[in-house]
Amino acid sequence: MSKDFPPDTDDAGDDIVARRRFLQRLAGVVASSTLLSALPWMAPLRAQPAGRAPSDRVRVAVIGTGSRGTLLLKHLLRTPGVEVVALCDDYPPHLQAALAVAGNKPVAFTDHRRLLDMNGLDGVLIATPLHEHAPMCLDAFAADKHVFCEKSLALTVEECKAVARAAHGSRRVFQIGHQRLFSASFLHAHEMVASGQIGNITQIRASWHRNNDWRRPVPRPELERKLNWRLYRASSAGLMAELASHHLQIANWFLDAAPLSCVGYGSINHWKDDREVHDNVNVLFRYRDGVTLLYDSLTSNRYHGLEIQIMGPKGTIEGESGKVYFEQPPPAPGIVRLIDQLEKSTVETIPIGGPTWKPDSKQATAGQALRRDLGGDDGTAISMAAFANAIRLNQKTPQMIDHAYRSAIAVLMGQAAMDQGREIAWPGDYS
Repeated sequence: MSKDFPPDTDDAGDDIVARRRFLQRLAGVVASSTLLSALPWMAPLRAQPAGRAPSDRVRVAVIGTGSRGTLLLKHLLRTPGVEVVALCDDYPPHLQAALAVAGNKPVAFTDHRRLLDMNGLDGVLIATPLHEHAPMCLDAFAADKHVFCEKSLALTVEECKAVARAAHGSRRVFQIGHQRLFSASFLHAHEMVASGQIGNITQIRASWHRNNDWRRPVPRPELERKLNWRLYRASSAGLMAELASHHLQIANWFLDAAPLSCVGYGSINHWKDDREVHDNVNVLFRYRDGVTLLYDSLTSNRYHGLEIQIMGPKGTIEGESGKVYFEQPPPAPGIVRLIDQLEKSTVETIPIGGPTWKPDSKQATAGQALRRDLGGDDGTAISMAAFANAIRLNQKTPQMIDHAYRSAIAVLMGQAAMDQGREIAWPGDYS
């Protein structure tokens, strides 16, 4: 091990030692890769993980310690060189639970503005309800802090533009919580598309199907809108923000474009419990060159689960399953072909006056697996390491605000199309 990275001592758990070794290997791979020009947000991962010198430490805080915020906290605690110095939440049970996860070492806050005044704080991770993203991001940039914001970027178009302008104009790092940018499967899939292996993308289909009411238990009625914020329009953009935003980001990334317009339908056809957001959505996005993205999501049937299918004339990539299916699969090994021919010679019959048309049945091929071994998770762990490295290097992450802005605006376009019953056009860039 390099002398620049002293061995972890007894206070480091097995997890963080393993994480350090993995990030050391990853740094070498990324540094030698020729693909960085297409994946510039991976650049901070070229840096070796931090050592134990105080100057290597990155001091961050988590704002919003519900389920997602606590998951990010657990990843941060395993990221070399990161010190979680503060936690903030205005719901005491969530804050106390997160403090326990962190060994009660961070300082606790209930007001994010007080937290931003903390001496020595480098950056914040914002994992609050959607309507709080914009004001908290703007406050953090005004306080000259590095910012990681969970998706989606903001609740309104005007807020998205304000945050994007602030991030673009800030000298600090901004990162959005679209972890598929760091997922092995999606990185591999993007390389296949960029090299023309499935041909030009002609259509993308994506869906996310669940069967639950998306409702959390509340101890008192006055906490309903606070704890079930996803169900109400004042704090949420519903399925479009919470689920569709992931696949909209993938579509924009792979097509290297924002949608030109969209149409859609949505309704509450199953969970009639006074919620205000749709429990099923169906939206069609139009991109340049006649390419479309069909998206649907529902919460009353989980049979199809989640998937995004990226299709071209030569093949189909299923990103969530991590598979690629070629229209013309490579020929089977010689002995397999010989057996196939022998079998056909004994069972195949010659139709006389039979039908000349065959149904376009779904392909039954098994497909080929995409790479899935980059850190062993969905990209969240690596995204935390990238954020920490970018802070340590004080190096802004290229293209990250554009990914955040495009996907968040597409979310709001889809919601507006359903609400207004008309085609919604792209509202323009933020600059």
